[in-house]
Amino acid sequence: MPDITAVTHAQNIRYDRKAEALYIIDQTLLPGEEKEIRLQTIDEMVEAIRALRVRGAPAIGICAAYCMYVLAKSIRTEDRPTFLKRLSDYGQKLDAARPTAVNLGWAIREMMRTALEHVHDTRGQMLDALYERAVAIHEDDIAKCRAISEYGLSLLKEGDGVLTHCNAGPLATSRYGTAQGPFLLAAERGMHIRVFADETRPLLQGARLTSYELQRAGVDVTLICDNMASIVMKNGWVQACFVGCDRVAANGDTANKIGTSGVAILAKHYGIPVYVLGPTSTIDMACPDGDHIPIEERDGEEIKTMWYEKPMALPEVKCYNPAFDVTDHELIAGIVTEKGICRPPYTKSLKALFDDKK
Repeated sequence: MPDITAVTHAQNIRYDRKAEALYIIDQTLLPGEEKEIRLQTIDEMVEAIRALRVRGAPAIGICAAYCMYVLAKSIRTEDRPTFLKRLSDYGQKLDAARPTAVNLGWAIREMMRTALEHVHDTRGQMLDALYERAVAIHEDDIAKCRAISEYGLSLLKEGDGVLTHCNAGPLATSRYGTAQGPFLLAAERGMHIRVFADETRPLLQGARLTSYELQRAGVDVTLICDNMASIVMKNGWVQACFVGCDRVAANGDTANKIGTSGVAILAKHYGIPVYVLGPTSTIDMACPDGDHIPIEERDGEEIKTMWYEKPMALPEVKCYNPAFDVTDHELIAGIVTEKGICRPPYTKSLKALFDDKK
C-alpha cells in the first residue's frame, strides 16, 4: 500500500546527536538503492554536493548548515581568530561546490554569523549554538515547505493535470517539498491530481527521484521524456506547470534545472500557467536579473556516458552541459513562497516579502 507519511517524512539529511554523525541519503543510487552515507571531512562534503549525492537548493542549504557544525567541531584550537578563519575557509570550499543554488551560500553565512555572535563564549557554547542554528534552519525549511505546499494546492482543482520538471520533493528539500508538495497534500486529502514528470536529462532526476517519490506516495504520476512535454500540453492533459527553483532574481527571473525555460516557453504557447515554488531563502534580492545568475557547467561525460552501457558519442565530440537555465519572469504566472503567492510585477511583489516584518 502507498505510504505518504513514509515519503514526506523521509530523512534525506539526518544528524545523529548521540553518535555525533551527519548522514545523507545518497540520491545518486536511487531508485534502485536507498542508502545513507556519512559525511565527515570537507572533501567528502564537497564531493557529495558536487556529485549530487545531496541535491535540491533547500536540501543543499540544510546539509551545508550541518556540515559547518561538523567542520567547526573538527577545528582544534582555542584561538578564536584562527578558528573563524578556518571555518570561513571551509565555508568558501563548500560554497564553490554548486554556484547556482543561493541556499548554499545563505546557510553558510548564517552559520558564520552564529559563530561570530558567540565568538566570546566557550568552545562548547559556540558549538552548541552552531548545532542549534543548523537544526533551526532544518526545522524552518520543514515549516516553509508545508506552507508552500498549501499555497500551491490552492492553485489546483480536482482532476487537474500538472507537468513538473526535475525534482522538488522531499528528497530535494524537507518533508513535502516545494513544487511536489501540493501533489502530496492533494493525495493526503483524497484529491486527484494527475502529474506528468519530465525525465529531466541528463541526470534523470525526474525519472529517478520525482516519479519514485510520487509513485511511492500513491500519486497518479506519468513519466515522460523531456521532448514529450509539448504533446501532453497540446493534448489538453496539462492545466498548470509547477517547478522548483535554485535562485530567484529580484525581477522574478528564476534559475532551475536545465530544460525549465523550454517548458515555460511551450506552456506560454498553449496558454498554460507556470508557477515557480520555493522558499524566500531562494530569493536573491541582490541579484537584479537572470543575466547575473551564475550557471554551473558540468562535465560533458554526463551526456555521453552516464546511464549508458556504452558511450553514446565519440570520445572527441565536444559537449555543452549547463546544469541550469533561466526562465524569464514574463513566462511565470506566479512565484509561490511560504509567505504567499507573488504575482507580476515581481520587482514589487518580491520586494514586499522582505518589507513585511511579520
